[in-house]
Amino acid sequence: MKLNGRRESTNVDDRRGMSAAKMGGIGGIGGIIVIALITLLSGGSLGDVFNSVVSNPELLNLNVTEQAEGGREFTQEEQELAKFSKQILAGTEDVWTEEFKKLGRTYEPPRMVLYTGSVQTACGNGQSSMGPFYCSADQCLYIDLSFFSSMKQQLGADGDFAYAYVIAHEVGHHVEYLLGTLGKAHEQMSRLNQKEANKVSVRLELLADFYAGVWAYHDNEMFGSLEDGDLEEAIRCAQVIGDNYLQEKARGYSQPETFTHGTSKQRMKWLKLGLSTGDIRRGNTFQCSDAEL
Repeated sequence: MKLNGRRESTNVDDRRGMSAAKMGGIGGIGGIIVIALITLLSGGSLGDVFNSVVSNPELLNLNVTEQAEGGREFTQEEQELAKFSKQILAGTEDVWTEEFKKLGRTYEPPRMVLYTGSVQTACGNGQSSMGPFYCSADQCLYIDLSFFSSMKQQLGADGDFAYAYVIAHEVGHHVEYLLGTLGKAHEQMSRLNQKEANKVSVRLELLADFYAGVWAYHDNEMFGSLEDGDLEEAIRCAQVIGDNYLQEKARGYSQPETFTHGTSKQRMKWLKLGLSTGDIRRGNTFQCSDAEL
């Protein structure tokens, strides 16, 4: 991505190096990693992500460039990723401000919290092995930057646009929250059995994928940010975080009734639709039949 000269969002709470006993929230793209680990290590269901915690943070081992609060030392790569994340967040602020104006609404951006290891949120408690996640209770998205290293090492998903897709997906959940979709879906899920609730979760995740694509379309229109190979990075990332891909990789078969994020084909489809149209009105995952997803 071309980000030279791009502004960095100031809507960031940098808690890296600060001690925190607890963390939690709504899983997004990052929740896939812990689901895969649970499946691989204990054979657990992919639908159990909110009830399971796996302690396996991947810390970077590079040359130290800065000292964090409490003795935590930042690496050069972490500092570069922090700047990158702030620039991507700024891009989502610019794009969604304009898109909400078209809807006659005001966009209220989420706050990004950068943390190390663990953090406490309004949604509950957890740790960095959950990956990036969005908490609607405090309207914040939480990221331990070491996740990007894990994403590369564990899934082979790499590249700046793949990382941007991760952030934009979590912001997509915030867009769902502001438009009322997230609240309605969660209320519906609370009345359903696990199998049916999983189907609603899939629609939420695919919609967040679509919104990530919509952001990328308009960010490129505004700033000319996309370069050769960027689209392939994001599509590859969407492929390897499909529920079926992760299940089959972990245990050789998949169980569709446990899917919570969508198949590789579905995730690539909705990301591509957002990327190709930039039209928020095309995000109709809750109007589609199961076959049409």
